[in-house]
Amino acid sequence: MGLNLDEQKAVDRFRKTVAEPSMTKLVILDFWAEWCGPCKALTPVLEKVAEDYAEKGVVLAKVNVDEEQFIASQFQVRSIPTVYAIFQGQPVADLTNARTESQLKQTLDQLLSQLPVQPDGAEPQQDLAPLIAMGEEALAEGDGERAASIFMQILELAPENAEVVAGFVRALVLSGRVEEAEQVLASLDPALAADPLVERARSALALAKDKPEDSELAALRAAAAERPADMDAQLAFANAAFAAGERDAAADTLLRMVAGDREWNEGAARAKLLQIFEATGLEDPWVSTTRRKLSTILFG
Repeated sequence: MGLNLDEQKAVDRFRKTVAEPSMTKLVILDFWAEWCGPCKALTPVLEKVAEDYAEKGVVLAKVNVDEEQFIASQFQVRSIPTVYAIFQGQPVADLTNARTESQLKQTLDQLLSQLPVQPDGAEPQQDLAPLIAMGEEALAEGDGERAASIFMQILELAPENAEVVAGFVRALVLSGRVEEAEQVLASLDPALAADPLVERARSALALAKDKPEDSELAALRAAAAERPADMDAQLAFANAAFAAGERDAAADTLLRMVAGDREWNEGAARAKLLQIFEATGLEDPWVSTTRRKLSTILFG
């Protein structure tokens, strides 16, 4: 890193006393010196506030600018006292002008409401986003069993997470494990069951319950091909195709119906497309592409 021995030692001390604790805590970082009168006046205030907020995950770290000149220079400290709030190794607020207890607490309350600071004694929380992304990727690829396996593992870490529960249900549906999906939904507490993400998964389940036998799907496909002007035949095939996992065939059929007669049966084809979008997930790339096709038909 191009640092001399003293600078390396200073960085190590800073890492242990500030950077590492800030990975889960909110660190009040106070730059001070023995000769600084305002620093001595501020110290008791900082110490009291840190003590009052300790259970909320706030800690106080002090850096003597005379002894740690290298660290002070990295923060471009020009005058003291200089006080920063540090989270996950980065300054998130300048607390220098908050000189009273009430000012400090007001600022800390705002920060704590915005940052995932772990209260004292809390178990470290694993970042679920990368794991959820893996599950969603498996869903997008049509690999229901792999997605179900991924989401089942995440459920062990976060059993009350609506996004995870919804992903698991959708994965079960994609895998054809409809009864298991129904059992999962039936076991949820009312608040979790009412979450919009879980409701979306419930829509996917409702569509999948219409899954036909292979022979029935083949018959519906043949009927739709033989009678392209028969809207009832087209809709029956679209419903069955989506339930059977053939979402491209379902969407193409419904798009042709909208293009042919968007008002048929009070807009049933468009309504079915919107239901499919909701069940699949509005952020899904396939949904985005298909919605553009629908918009072109309706407004192009």
